Amino acid sequence: MRNLIEFLSRYNHWFLFVLLEVASLVLLFRFNNYHGSVWFTSANAVSGKVLEAHSEMESYMNLAEVNEALTQRNVYLEHRLAQLEERLAVKMSTDSLAGKLQNDSVHYRLIPAKIVNNSIDKTENFITLDKGSADGVKKDMGVVSGTGVVGIVYLVSKHYSVVISVLNAKSNISCAIADRGYFGYLHWTGGASDIAYVDDIPRHAHFKRGDNIVTSGYSSVFPAGIAVGKISKVYNSPDGLSYRLQVKLSTDFSTLRDVCVIDDNDMLERLEMIRAAQDSIRPQE
Repeated sequence: MRNLIEFLSRYNHWFLFVLLEVASLVLLFRFNNYHGSVWFTSANAVSGKVLEAHSEMESYMNLAEVNEALTQRNVYLEHRLAQLEERLAVKMSTDSLAGKLQNDSVHYRLIPAKIVNNSIDKTENFITLDKGSADGVKKDMGVVSGTGVVGIVYLVSKHYSVVISVLNAKSNISCAIADRGYFGYLHWTGGASDIAYVDDIPRHAHFKRGDNIVTSGYSSVFPAGIAVGKISKVYNSPDGLSYRLQVKLSTDFSTLRDVCVIDDNDMLERLEMIRAAQDSIRPQE
């Protein structure tokens, strides 16, 4: 306490100076219109800059949530577009009862997830997600991003799941040439992470470079119309009986962060029926 009193007594003239300066500035800006307007303008400019910086920082912090929402919306719109194109084709080709009864309702839900581990430089690449059985994720569910197909759920724990990436030699996804109807199977053979191949396209198929490749809907994993990529080159199959298409993948696996797991009860039911049928025809030991 004594030190504080000594400090105040030693520098009392400085404190008095600061007090008088503040008082004079208050009187100057309060009772002089010109100086008051200058102060008001300057203060507004400074506070505006501060608020602008705060807003930019807040926007940056919210980018993850925005990106997650956009991913879900893109997946939804991709599927709706495919359904509308299919409905239009049916309407233009026939007015049959089958066309009228076509159901374009969206009967699945999307489980948003973030990638916590991803590899693209191995022969068999896997992706780890931060969602598991506690979030509704199950084995054999399809995984997509806002730009296209990502892979299929392979292993599930309570809070995490492992996905067989499209960039995996064991990946095998049924695909079709959009608006053409011809389908084959997507394979990755290693090398570039943006190139894969669709095999078993029939020789009589009509298509061209640049045509879109989408999921066919014939599998029990992905609904029809999810983007896969575009045809970049065409080859003959080794036996010469079909075409092999080189596909430029629409998903950039090197920058992938947000994905959605497709929870489709109808597809899971069909998958269980297929498995039951396979088990029933296996020879009894």
